[in-house]
Amino acid sequence: MVKDILAKKGAFVASIGRDRSVLEAAREMNARRIGALVVVDGDHVVGIFTERDVMTRVVALQLDPGKTKIEQVMTCPVACCRLDTSLAECREVMTSKRIRHLPVVENNKLVGIVTSGDVLAKEVAEQHQRISDLQQSIQYLHDYLYGSYR
Repeated sequence: MVKDILAKKGAFVASIGRDRSVLEAAREMNARRIGALVVVDGDHVVGIFTERDVMTRVVALQLDPGKTKIEQVMTCPVACCRLDTSLAECREVMTSKRIRHLPVVENNKLVGIVTSGDVLAKEVAEQHQRISDLQQSIQYLHDYLYGSYR
C-alpha cells in the first residue's frame, strides 16, 4: 500500500504555489533533481507541474518562463491516491494515464507523493523477498530429503 512506501521514504513533497513562475519551478526542480512539483493552494492539491509540461506547454509554445505562471500551464486536474491505495492500483493509474507521479491526499490535504520509481522499487523488494523465502523452502526440503536433518 501507499502508506508502506511513505513510511520508508517520508512524507516530504516538493510543491509550488500556482502564482509562481515557470522559471522558479524549473529552478526548483533542477535544484532538487526531480521531475515534478505538486501545485498547491495552502495544503490542497490544485495541479501538478512536470518536465513534460515545461516542454509541451512552455517551450513548444515559446512562452516566456519568467512571465508565465504555473497555473497557466500546470496539469489539472491531477490524479491522486490515498494512503490505503494498493500498489497495483497506483501502477494501473500511472500506466493508463501515462504519468509518473501520484500525490497522496487524505482528508483533502496533501500528505505525500508516490512515483513510478517508488512503486517499482517496492515491487522489486517484495519479489526479492518472495524469492528468498522460496529458496529457504527449497533448501529445507533438500536437507530433509537428503538427510541433513537426521
